[in-house]
Amino acid sequence: MTRTMPSGLFVTGTDTGVGKTYISCLLLHALAARNMAVVGMKPIAAGCENGQWRDVELLRFASNVDVPLDDLNPYALQTPIAPHIAARQEGVTIKIAYIGQCYDRLARNAELVIVEGAGGLLVPINTYETTIDLVRTLNLPVMLVVGMRLGCINHALLTAQAIKHAGLCLVGWVANCVDPGMLALEENIAALQHRIDAPLLGQIPFTETSDLTQQAQRIEVDKLIQIIGQGE
Repeated sequence: MTRTMPSGLFVTGTDTGVGKTYISCLLLHALAARNMAVVGMKPIAAGCENGQWRDVELLRFASNVDVPLDDLNPYALQTPIAPHIAARQEGVTIKIAYIGQCYDRLARNAELVIVEGAGGLLVPINTYETTIDLVRTLNLPVMLVVGMRLGCINHALLTAQAIKHAGLCLVGWVANCVDPGMLALEENIAALQHRIDAPLLGQIPFTETSDLTQQAQRIEVDKLIQIIGQGE
């Protein structure tokens, strides 16, 4: 199915553990504060703890639209490893077409769906396809979460290059400060601003608190909505 109007946003990251779920939840909170009906989606979750997939539960809690769990998370895999490996071990074949059907149902019930990827953009999801193929099928603009730590410049620029090469739309990026001791933080952010052809939409400081409402205000959501709207 070809989609011409973005009804969602795909959140990818420079790596695993850079805060994609956290930023996705901040986006959901910020959008809900603007009286928008929003829902999070985790097409593929790998890693179950005590019978729960933490990322999925966090996205569900941050959403303000009640949807079936199977649509919010079509593929729930037990082991916290690369999705295509976990799926193969569990006898599961991840099908992009099925994810698209789940997304369509979510989009009919929400103004905006925040879709969080698994790992980075080139992570395989089955034998032949990667996350890029999923984003292409959903036809969604992309937000990049950069985990600010040593090595992030290379990872961020390579990811931005891959997004451009794939013909996808990078609407912006967020600097998520995952390392509280990172040296030359502002200089690294400035270097990325100079080199990424998309706006910096937020700088999220490292914090051990869980006040999502306050942190959500650090993302320029109105600017994001405007950019997405211009791309329709």
